[in-house]
Amino acid sequence: MVNINEGGVQARSVDAGRGINWWSDGWALFQKNAGIWVVIALILLIGAVVLSFIPFLGGLATTLLWPVVTGSCLLAARKSESGDKLDVGDLSLGFKESLNPLLVLGALCLAAIVVIMVVMGVLGFGAIMGMGAAGASQSMAGMMAAAGAGLLALLVGLALSIPVIMALWFSPALVVFRGVPPVEAVRASFAACLRNIVPFLLHGIVFLVAAIVASIPFGLGWLVLLPLVTLTMYSSYKDVFGS
Repeated sequence: MVNINEGGVQARSVDAGRGINWWSDGWALFQKNAGIWVVIALILLIGAVVLSFIPFLGGLATTLLWPVVTGSCLLAARKSESGDKLDVGDLSLGFKESLNPLLVLGALCLAAIVVIMVVMGVLGFGAIMGMGAAGASQSMAGMMAAAGAGLLALLVGLALSIPVIMALWFSPALVVFRGVPPVEAVRASFAACLRNIVPFLLHGIVFLVAAIVASIPFGLGWLVLLPLVTLTMYSSYKDVFGS
């Protein structure tokens, strides 16, 4: 285990197998207040669905509030770990304690999403124009090339999303637990994820499998997986940054 100091924030490089242990640690925390975590997940999913019906503003609000809600769940995780019982009101913890810096994280996330969408939009527009031109000339080769450009847009979007996830993984925890300024928290989170890339890769593989399983029974498994992912964020934060 190697200690790393990024911008005054002490981080550790952990063993690869910890990426699996974060899930078991998160599951142990989930079991302490399983019913409340499921209710919290249900409230968040319903809220996300309701906001999705509001054009533009709904998506904007969802992105801005994501770090605030995550901060609330992380604070609830620490409360649960200490042996206290949770209640639905714990969803407001992030709003009470660190609202402004968490909203700044939301704004940074929104800016990153806009950049990714612009890049994908430019590549996708080229693909659509290419397919139109190929269709007009009845060129199969041209249509295949345009389809390849569309696939490239998706791959580029995925590639750009990974560093954004790395930058935001630890940042809500650093804000609510240590009072780290948002921009510094983003830098420290990205650096810590980069130096622990192997355990995070293992964590991501488990997530992909769990996401498939959770989606099979009408998506009901997400009522467990959604809070569980947040609890793995908490366990990984403790592992890499300490308490």
